[in-house]
Amino acid sequence: MLVTADEESHVVAVHLASGRVLRHIPTPEGPRSIETVGGTAVVAHTELGVVSLVRGADVRVLGGFVEPRYTAAHPDGRHAFVTDAARGEIVAVDVMRARIVSREHVGDRARHVSIAPSGRTLWIALGSKAEEIAVVDVSARPRLLRRFRPPFLAHDVGWAPDARHVWVSSGNRRELAVYDVRRGGIVARPEGDWPPQHVTFAGGLAYVTSGWSGTLRVHRVTGEALRTNPLPVGSYNVQAAAGRVLTPSLGHGQLTLLDERGSILYDRKIARSSHDACVV
Repeated sequence: MLVTADEESHVVAVHLASGRVLRHIPTPEGPRSIETVGGTAVVAHTELGVVSLVRGADVRVLGGFVEPRYTAAHPDGRHAFVTDAARGEIVAVDVMRARIVSREHVGDRARHVSIAPSGRTLWIALGSKAEEIAVVDVSARPRLLRRFRPPFLAHDVGWAPDARHVWVSSGNRRELAVYDVRRGGIVARPEGDWPPQHVTFAGGLAYVTSGWSGTLRVHRVTGEALRTNPLPVGSYNVQAAAGRVLTPSLGHGQLTLLDERGSILYDRKIARSSHDACVV
């Protein structure tokens, strides 16, 4: 897996099973979010206005952004959709050719983004405490379909693997909302912890982290709460892959690996500070 070292201008390659550091891969300064797109990791350098495309030890730097934030990976393993908060855009990137292929204005402060399993639709939170969520058709080039208001100021968005449920976390309340895109509207309002909260999925389960509370909540994707487990404080962003859940600690640089039940397998100090992690 790869872990961003925000203050050290590199990403850290870590052995998934053991947590052993394998090597440091130099990047431009300030690596923040990271997302797997096929065999490439897309790293956003928000302050520099560039993204790094990391494939093995090879790093290619792509400009054309002002404030890149987060990335959604298309199921084809080749295309990425990166939010540019300063421009209010979603930017489509061909990671194999290392070039921008299109962009669409979706609304000011475009930030967290999630793609449907079909690869046809994005949901984008417009801000860290977003009054609106943008819905974008990416079946061809990105095209804004609509914007709507969630029941609270939203932070993170996440499409579940069942292609039916979309989770929205609050940026200002201890709340969550679960949408059913087939029926339309909200079908569950699970309790949350201190905002901001982030969500990821594995199979039929949803995992919600609260960095301020130091918790991981495990739910069914339909919203039912199953358990709450402790995490190191500062564990905000969370991703799931290969039957594991991983979350780094911002400000502390600890990487926590959990099993699908949300039980901690290990907790390792990886960097001075770490914003995000992914499995490649």
